[in-house]
Order: sequence, then structure tokens, then C-alpha cells
Amino acid sequence: MKGIILHGGAGTRLRPLTFSGPKQLIPVANKPISQYVLEDLKSIGVVDVAIVLGETFPELVMQHYGDGSRFGVRITYVNQGKPLGIAHAVYLCKDFVQDDGFIVYLGDNLLQNGVKNYFEKFLINDYDCMVLLKEVEDPSRFGVAEFDDKGNLVRLVEKPRVPRSRFALVGVYFFKPIVFEVIKGLKPSWRGELEITDAIQTMLEKGFRVGYSIVDGWWLDTGKKDDILYANSLILDEYGVRSIRGELVESKVDGRVSIGEGSKIVNSTVRGPAIIGNNCVIQNSFIGPYTSIGDNVKVLKSSVEYSIVLEGACVESIDRLEESLVGRNAKVIRNTARNSVRLHVGDYSEIEL
Repeated sequence: MKGIILHGGAGTRLRPLTFSGPKQLIPVANKPISQYVLEDLKSIGVVDVAIVLGETFPELVMQHYGDGSRFGVRITYVNQGKPLGIAHAVYLCKDFVQDDGFIVYLGDNLLQNGVKNYFEKFLINDYDCMVLLKEVEDPSRFGVAEFDDKGNLVRLVEKPRVPRSRFALVGVYFFKPIVFEVIKGLKPSWRGELEITDAIQTMLEKGFRVGYSIVDGWWLDTGKKDDILYANSLILDEYGVRSIRGELVESKVDGRVSIGEGSKIVNSTVRGPAIIGNNCVIQNSFIGPYTSIGDNVKVLKSSVEYSIVLEGACVESIDRLEESLVGRNAKVIRNTARNSVRLHVGDYSEIEL
């Protein structure tokens, strides 16, 4: 089996952060979202992985992942450029896949329990295609599955106005190479894209073996700020550990808190689950639960909770920063008295309050 990670898309709902980098590289618990995807593939033995690059700073993706050796995989980069649809991105990987089965995994999706069980089901049942589904509150935002009276999958509809079920397509697909012939015959949708739902629907209509599984545990499509923060809280809650490698000076650390090397916590309280990267300075401050602090961050005379602060940022004299996403090398500084603050701050920004 081979793996394909889709790393394109403009990430418009996460601007301004995505003006300076792809959404899949936004860190959750101090690790890029797409790295969780790569590690999930590696955990089931998939070591040949293609990363499909979009228009948004593809060089940053290549810089982070390199040839894949430090992650224990072999990475091939495929340039899609303009977002012409998932099926188009998959078709570009035809030469990479050759005659192998493969998994397509959207780089901004997170699954609580990974794909191991579904991968095994795909192999055991010898499906030509298998999709993952999850019941959601607003299925009109997704591709939606329709079933017959016996529970068989009979139709997939992309973002229907009136959904026939509440089961949405999760951004993970299993295929045999026959799908390339199907995609070759597709026509662009009204959005000008080759839709993966159209490809799978064609496979259903032509009698190919198309299976599905309902996802156990949580599934996150991290397309918005609140999704990112929620994912951060879930991962810290589930995988957070206590690891103090930095220096504590008259400070208190409660619970599952990870503090990186070279970081200094002075006259402050850190309450887990939380993670603080390397070479940070936390002084006269409170870091509350569900907070991720990247490398080389300064938090001075401030309270930060349920937030993500990316590398190189500075937060100073903020009484209460909560539910916030602060970009790389941004500065958030208060000059006047203020109460609770909620922010979505892009890289290299500076805000005075």
C-alpha cells in the first residue's frame, strides 16, 4: 500500500495565518496537523507517501518534511498548483501509485483512533474502494452518503442542499488503481473541479466493490480557527504527558505539562494539559489548560488559556487571552487596561491593546 497526503487548498477560513503558510502546517500541540496524518500512515506500515502540493507556500511543506527520512518514510512530492479537485490531485499520483492499492488522506483531517482498523477492513474485503463516514450535525457542508433500505451505500452527493442522511464523507479514502480509469472519464463539476464523490459514485454505478465504515471516536476537519483550537484541546487531553526539561524559578506546574529544553518559567503557574516548546520565557504569567506555546515564545505578565501561540510570538501585559490563535513572530501587547481578549492573529503581526 502507498499513501497520498493532500496538502493543497487556499485555507481561506484560516486567514490571515494562511497568507504566510499552508493550513496543514498549523501546529496542534506543537506538531503540524499533516504530521499526525503522516505518522498515522507510518503506523500501519505505509512508508511510500506522496504529498500533493498546492499553491500556498509549497516550499514550506518540502522544507518541513524533506525526503521523509527523519519520519521513517519515503516522500515523493507532486505539484497540483491550482485547486482543481481531490480527484484531480489523486490522478496526478498515477505514476507514483502504479499497481499498488493506496490511501488518500486529507492533510487537515485528524482521527482519534487512526485508520488501522479501516485499512484492515479494506484489505480483508478486497474492496475496489472504501470510504469513511461520520454522523455530523450539518451534513450540507460535506459530501453526504445515501443508503438503501438494507443499509447499502447507493449514492454520494457533494454538499447537498437537502441531505438525505447525516453521514458525511471523512477525508480518508481507500482505492485500488482502477480508480484512475474512472477519474479519466470525469467531467469538471459546476465548481470547475474533478470531484472525488463523482468518481466514487461512478464506481457504484458501474458495479465496483465499494465499501464503507463508520468512524469510531472523534473526527476533526480543521478548516477554521475554532476547529484548530478544539483539536488542540483534544490532543492535549488525550496524549498530554508531564515532561519538565526547562528551568522552573519560583513557579508552579500542575498536571500534564510538557516544557521544552532551554525554556524558563519564572514566577508563573502552568496548569495542564499544556505544552511549552523550547527556549521560551514565561514570566509573571499564568498558562492555563489546553494551551500550546511554540518555540522561542515570550509570555510576560499575561494569562493565556485555551489558545495556540506559534513560534517566536510575544504576549505581554494581557490580563486574559483566551480562545486565541496567535501567529508566528506576532506581538500582542497591552498598553491600556482591558478585560478578556479573543484574537486570530496572523504571522508577523503586531497588536497593541
